[in-house]
Amino acid sequence: MNGFAGHVWVLSLVAAVCALITVHLLAVRRTAGSSLTGAVVLTLAVAAVPAVRGEPPHYVAGVALTAGGVVAVVWATGRSRRHRSAHRSARADYEAGTAAVPLFAALAERDRLAAELHDVAAHRLTGIVVAAGAALRLADRDRTGDALRHAAEAGREAVRELERLTRLDATAAGFAEVDALAAAHAVDYRRTVDKAPPGSTDATYRVVREALTNAARYAEGATVRVRIEPTDDRDEPVRAGGDHLFVVTVTDDGGTVVEPGLGTGRGLAGLAATVTAAGGTFRAGREGQDRREGWIVRAALPAATVPPLRRWPLWRGTAALDYALVALAIALSLGASLMTAEAPFGGPLPALVTVVLSGLHAMPLAWRSRAPGRALAAVLSALLLWWACDRAGWTQPPVSDIFLVYGWVELTLVHSVGVRLPWRRGLFAPLAVAAVGGLALASGGGITGSRTAAWAVLAGGLALPALAVWSWGRRTARRHERLWATDTRRRVLLDGDAEAAVSAQRLLFAAGLRGTALRHARAVVAAAEERDLRAVREGARAGLTALRDLLSGLRAGDEADDAPPPTVSGITALAARYGAVVRYVGARRPLPAAVEVFAYRTASALMAVGVALTVRMLPDGVEVSGPAPGVPGAERRLRALADAAGGTLSTTGRGAVRVWLPEAFPWRSE
Repeated sequence: MNGFAGHVWVLSLVAAVCALITVHLLAVRRTAGSSLTGAVVLTLAVAAVPAVRGEPPHYVAGVALTAGGVVAVVWATGRSRRHRSAHRSARADYEAGTAAVPLFAALAERDRLAAELHDVAAHRLTGIVVAAGAALRLADRDRTGDALRHAAEAGREAVRELERLTRLDATAAGFAEVDALAAAHAVDYRRTVDKAPPGSTDATYRVVREALTNAARYAEGATVRVRIEPTDDRDEPVRAGGDHLFVVTVTDDGGTVVEPGLGTGRGLAGLAATVTAAGGTFRAGREGQDRREGWIVRAALPAATVPPLRRWPLWRGTAALDYALVALAIALSLGASLMTAEAPFGGPLPALVTVVLSGLHAMPLAWRSRAPGRALAAVLSALLLWWACDRAGWTQPPVSDIFLVYGWVELTLVHSVGVRLPWRRGLFAPLAVAAVGGLALASGGGITGSRTAAWAVLAGGLALPALAVWSWGRRTARRHERLWATDTRRRVLLDGDAEAAVSAQRLLFAAGLRGTALRHARAVVAAAEERDLRAVREGARAGLTALRDLLSGLRAGDEADDAPPPTVSGITALAARYGAVVRYVGARRPLPAAVEVFAYRTASALMAVGVALTVRMLPDGVEVSGPAPGVPGAERRLRALADAAGGTLSTTGRGAVRVWLPEAFPWRSE
């Protein structure tokens, strides 16, 4: 019989080990939700065994608590391993892909300059051609004088704006610039929107400018109306923005083409990309079936920045281990007592007090990563309260036994203080633990003689291991800081290489401008000063032709065959290959290498032909959002990616997906 019982015990031990290994592997290979379900099922299964055998309820509760604490720690270590593996993979991808950063930075700058070139030069030169052509046809002296003055002023503006393209001091246009633009063209204008994000106001300016330029080219004599008005239409298909919109419409009632062949072929396409990147929608076309009825340009843009939708459940990131430690502390302090006594805690009142104090002593471990100093202060306060209740005879077991068995809670927080707080602020932690722990031990029943002297001796003895644990935390913090400094230096060098490539691209672009459009713009100014209207018109037309040729040459330039770098900036190049658009919100800043790669992988999973994504820079990480992928299984893979990065995935009622990726700095102070 004894042999049979021994075999049962061995089999039970093997089964428990196998179950724990299974929980660990689930946490490593599955998302938090599914692996947590497995951990809960195992805990309930363990608790069901003594319940089926008819054990007392307190014994069943003790088994459940103890099993839950052990399972929680095993599950949390598996989650930690999952995150470390994902970060190692991301850093490896970052190292392998950053060689392409300078090339793609140069290509992005080329595209930016090309878009600016079209918007700036085409607008000015087209106005000059239209005004000069009308004056020559009418052969009116006053009209000719007006056309020459306009050519001189617009030509000088074109020269200044073309020279500005090689600098980085361009700022986003606001509503004041839109008002001035409409006034300069003397159109029917009304604006009832006062505030909007900079991206929306800049897109508004570009929409109005391009629409007025096209009206001057193709609708001479038409009445042009410009409206900037709010809308409450919740059915408006916002691609990457929010619910609060305003609409920009520019309409004309039809007219005649002034000068054929003035367009560059990029205006409306570039405008659509600009509006979509700002988080809006764009359309342009004829009104009605009759092509003579006029043209409408319409853009719906966000009127306010939409706050991010973020959640960090208890099982995400470092919080998983923190809450697992809470479960372990409660399980060990209460579970063991419940299993080893006929009347746990010595009665109802001591039981209630002990349960409350155990919770107060364990719960601050949940703040270990976020606020270790406050957490340690709360734990020591709970220990002092336990000491006071022990002196009053309200608790069982005594506080001295509690500290001997569960002092690892205080030491864990001392280590966290060493990691996360500066040493001048953190040095209090081991000294405070030594003082309070010495008081708890000195109150034990085995102390004879002066308890004050015993407290001093015990506190001094505890100071040594507490200082050692704190020093371990300080060494961990210094190692993290060295790694961060190395990553920062690498990023600075990489940014320097990218900036050098951008500067080289800008110099090439400036050289092309000086030999083409800029030269013709200066010739227009000179011809206007000489009052040669035909030369003005021909010079402006030549400038537009040179502009079109330059833009065609840029489009025909060599594109990179390599994959874009796996960084936040590389998302733009990835989107260009899909014909998609990326909108960046918030101040751009360097991110840890792993976070850069996670953001790129998320965008890649959301990417599809023609979609619009939003990359939002947040104080505690980055959020990538866009339409939910339509490929079967894509959302499940995306959820697994976010989970491995320690982030979250959420969906909105409009069929959009938002992925938040945390930027974790475990060595930072509170």
